[in-house]
Amino acid sequence: MKSDPDKRRRLKAHYRQCADLRQAYDAACRRWRPETGLRYPSRPSLPPYPDDLRGLACGARTRRGTECKRTDLGVSGRCKFHGGMSTGQKTEEGKAAALANLAKRWPVRTPCAAD
Repeated sequence: MKSDPDKRRRLKAHYRQCADLRQAYDAACRRWRPETGLRYPSRPSLPPYPDDLRGLACGARTRRGTECKRTDLGVSGRCKFHGGMSTGQKTEEGKAAALANLAKRWPVRTPCAAD
């Protein structure tokens, strides 16, 4: 029997393979022109979801200390609640862009002059 980390690795590989096929199809669709007379590219057949990965639980630790039992896993191998948080901007350009967006959303207010 395969271990949980190995199953998670296989799940991520499956999603990566599907994403690569979709990306190749999208690129072919962008290159397609009606004047060439060629047929529109057909959708790729995606590999079937592995049966032994069905029902794989998230497994992340909850606040109570138990394991999460949700089985609706995403690309990260975790459920929507335990997919991970953003680590924020790392580059100086990204930090400047985030600060500019923050200024748009929350403009600096000057204090009212009290009479």
